[in-house]
Amino acid sequence: MRSEPQASAYRPDARIETIAEWIGDPVPAASFPKHELRFRNDRWANAVGLGDLTDEAWTAHFGRFEPLPDNLPGPLALRYHGHQFRSYNPDIGDGRGFLFAQMRDSDGRLLDLGTKGSGRTPYSRDGDGRLTLKGAVREILATEMLEALGVNTSKTFSVIETGESLWRSDEPSPTRSAVLVRLSHGHIRIGSFQRLLAHDEKDQMAALVAYCLDTYPGGEPPADAPGRDEPAVILMHQVVERLADLAASWMVAGFVHGVLNTDNMNISGESFDYGPWRWLPKWDPRFTAAYFDYGGLYAFGRQPEALLWNCGQLAVALRLLADTEPLVAALDRFGPLYQKAMARRFTWRLGVESRGLEADTALIQAAEQSMTESGEAPERFFFTHRAGRAAGDDSFATLLREYKPAANATDVFWQQDEPPGILIDEVERIWSAVDEHDDWSALQTKVSEIRELGRNLGEPPHPQAQW
Repeated sequence: MRSEPQASAYRPDARIETIAEWIGDPVPAASFPKHELRFRNDRWANAVGLGDLTDEAWTAHFGRFEPLPDNLPGPLALRYHGHQFRSYNPDIGDGRGFLFAQMRDSDGRLLDLGTKGSGRTPYSRDGDGRLTLKGAVREILATEMLEALGVNTSKTFSVIETGESLWRSDEPSPTRSAVLVRLSHGHIRIGSFQRLLAHDEKDQMAALVAYCLDTYPGGEPPADAPGRDEPAVILMHQVVERLADLAASWMVAGFVHGVLNTDNMNISGESFDYGPWRWLPKWDPRFTAAYFDYGGLYAFGRQPEALLWNCGQLAVALRLLADTEPLVAALDRFGPLYQKAMARRFTWRLGVESRGLEADTALIQAAEQSMTESGEAPERFFFTHRAGRAAGDDSFATLLREYKPAANATDVFWQQDEPPGILIDEVERIWSAVDEHDDWSALQTKVSEIRELGRNLGEPPHPQAQW
């Protein structure tokens, strides 16, 4: 069984203040007509020492954004650029969110509280700085399911309905509004480095590299890596390791992020910023999540390529500090690291012991073929074949019979009729209950089911290049 996040005392540590002068802009939070608490993630609140807050105090901090004790004195909207669908855009930044607070968890990791839908900032352009309640509900579901499936993801910390009517082109309007707070291990993006390159800010680039290495420790490059003692090269190796692992974790989860722009790539290696996500209804590398992704740039099967391309943009930015050769050497590790991450994550989710990279890779290829031919959804496939059961008679079954079940992989949980899932029809059903009847029970039930899935999957593989 998977352990719960460990409780911790509240330990504020606003380290971002050391670079705040040029990494962001102080901004005010929006003033909302109402504050109705809809979701609070107490298991993660306990991990950062905020679980004892009353609902009134919770709303004061995460709805009206009164500063937490000894923390940031006010919100900070972060500055960054980014490639959006491979087109460079210098006119972005935190347009409807900000960094609100930083604190340590029980393991000593620095964690951020950031927002979504908290009002306009200097980077809002034509946006209203708001978030729909449906978008908040979708993010709860996405983060809970990804966490259960072992993905290194941000956590939905709080959702407060704010009483405004919003108009959106991609959902029935007017629609309800909310402000969301997410807990994550940082908000420094590849786009943060791209901005510094665009402005030729070499000293600030060096300072940001130092901040990231200190804040997100992740080990050293291989012994034979060129330039392995240079801070920019060390960071490049760490980010390549993290994003190769992140790509593999999405693929094994059957998850499609939808918008893999460089401003959505976190240096910490966490998955975050969920917009038009989907889970696969069947194994289809061409499946896209975003209705506006007409060319399939961020299709399910192209996600590893997209993350590698984004790593390449980080390498371009870090050339302000390092030579090309050691940065390219780090990039060249992405493919092998991805294959290793696929093997360890796939066997973990399947509930079997690894038989080595070559055998595990053959098993993955056979599984993909089996899912393609059967049209079976990945969640059903992994559930059906958990610990090597119900193998059948195809090439996948032949290979699977050579594997031993992992410890606790045959628990009674896996004997139920259906695995919990959140395909789009389920998401719409849950939202309809909220929207039409203000009935939150379906969401609460689904979150409980997803967390039970996570407990029974057990401890996931530790993310690569992470503390």
